Amino acid sequence: MLVTKQPVLRKFWYPAIPTTELSSSPKPFELLGEKIVIWLNAAGKPAAVQDRCCHRSAQLSIGKVVDGNICCAYHGWQFDSEGACVCVPQLKKDEVISASYKVQSYRCTERYGYVWVCLGEPLIDIPEIDEATKPDYRLLHEFYEPWKCAALRVMENEFDLAHPTFVHTTTFGSEEHPIPELMKLTETEWGLHVHGVLGVVNPELQQQNLKMEAKQTFRTLDMTWFMPFTVKLQITYPNGLTHIIINTMTPINDSTSQMVQFCVRNDTEADTKSSDVVAFDRAVTLEDKHILETTDYDVPLSVSQEQHMFTDKPGIVMRKKLAALLKAHGEVEQTKSNNC
Repeated sequence: MLVTKQPVLRKFWYPAIPTTELSSSPKPFELLGEKIVIWLNAAGKPAAVQDRCCHRSAQLSIGKVVDGNICCAYHGWQFDSEGACVCVPQLKKDEVISASYKVQSYRCTERYGYVWVCLGEPLIDIPEIDEATKPDYRLLHEFYEPWKCAALRVMENEFDLAHPTFVHTTTFGSEEHPIPELMKLTETEWGLHVHGVLGVVNPELQQQNLKMEAKQTFRTLDMTWFMPFTVKLQITYPNGLTHIIINTMTPINDSTSQMVQFCVRNDTEADTKSSDVVAFDRAVTLEDKHILETTDYDVPLSVSQEQHMFTDKPGIVMRKKLAALLKAHGEVEQTKSNNC
């Protein structure tokens, strides 16, 4: 599936950029092949419009913010959060700005420390992560970087309980547990939930992070997929520690995704340093990235195009639900073969 060729994917929210990156200047971003510019308006709220001035097509992202409006670096035209032109320096004071002087604007809001953008009319809201607002949990921002792979590949990988033995050889993969002890799947209207148990090793850094001396342990996993490309991976350890990973693979274009990941834990900085938590999760994600960036970004929704085993069931459900979504909106799956 080529994500930029499926209009329905424009009707979902995606985290585009950390809010802290907008404090000094507007920032460019590419979402589903659409070049946009994001900035903070006069009220300190994020705004997003097409990164192309309607006058002579200059990128608005190389301009600046003036009185909460995005100002084009070419001729100084200013546009508000709705994309309307509110200032043309070349006009006389009594001249009215034409209503045709406008740029495409997009829905934009802030959640969990990131600016989320929807290019169309949203089908569903931003995923609710209840623990992110609970006083006995802390939120840690982890990774924000582009990956050269399809978002769907990463979603499937998160639910693949057969890969840790072979991919995560330096972090938590256990040769003694190549398959999960338990894997139970439940479909939801806009995603799925998997409950599983997986035996893992517990290396030195993780022993410190978990406050567990055992060299092997079990992860109780509650994994939730939010259509199309967000996953909540809740890991509960025998000592009661809960480590929740939130990962959204925001589709930049067909072959590249922006990895946005943060975690939520029911401990404190005094218990475990944030840097140690991020360091371990970083090692894990780099092992995934090494493999996933070798995969084909044109992930077929038809299950007959690739071979499967029983631990692939969550990914198969994802593909079938996405295929049903396309059909419900009158779309046919677009692939490299039918877009030559």
